[in-house]
Amino acid sequence: MIELNNVSKSFTLHNQGSAVIPVMEGASLKVAPGECVGLVGASGAGKSTLMRLIYGNYLAASGQILIGDVDVAQAEPREILALRRETLGYVSQFLRVVPRVPTLDVVAEPLLAVGVDQAKARDKAASLLAQLNIPERLWSLSPTTFSGGEQQRVNIARGFAYEYPAMLLDEPTASLDAKNRATVLGLINAAKARGAAIVGIFHDEAAREAVCDRFIDVTGFSPQVAA
Repeated sequence: MIELNNVSKSFTLHNQGSAVIPVMEGASLKVAPGECVGLVGASGAGKSTLMRLIYGNYLAASGQILIGDVDVAQAEPREILALRRETLGYVSQFLRVVPRVPTLDVVAEPLLAVGVDQAKARDKAASLLAQLNIPERLWSLSPTTFSGGEQQRVNIARGFAYEYPAMLLDEPTASLDAKNRATVLGLINAAKARGAAIVGIFHDEAAREAVCDRFIDVTGFSPQVAA
């Protein structure tokens, strides 16, 4: 479901004489439906860079990034948007929403985007918010007014509202208390059980061991090592 073949990435520093800095080379991996692969490696090794390449936030210099039958490295912007809407979910560390939109609608939006009836979408959103211990009195408010922990839980609820065939998880359990952490791990395992292919970054070692089937050390994709 998720497959990378010999992916490389470099950055051009336009304010420094257009110097080209290679940051990744020879990145290859496969993630099957129902499998969760954890990315490991020291800070700065390229875990977040690899996630952004898979999601299409960064353009690969070479190689293939296949999500199903779509090559993200070659896809047009409209194809990337459709992929994100229907196939590839991303739970980032930070909630980015339009101010003044109620929390219930923020969580329901991915379902509405694929044509789910509004009442059903809101019911699913309400169920997830309740599971993640967001009080019902807050659902009509914008999550931009919430604490950091509450925003994170809203972000997780939004990310799991629609059953994406492939998912990217960036520190989904960071800063959560034990109860909410257990809920998130349950959501991840449920996604695996229905066949989602998942790539994740987990600094929480216990969480990593609880949901990941195997690990990939991205240090092996650094240009120095790949060379």
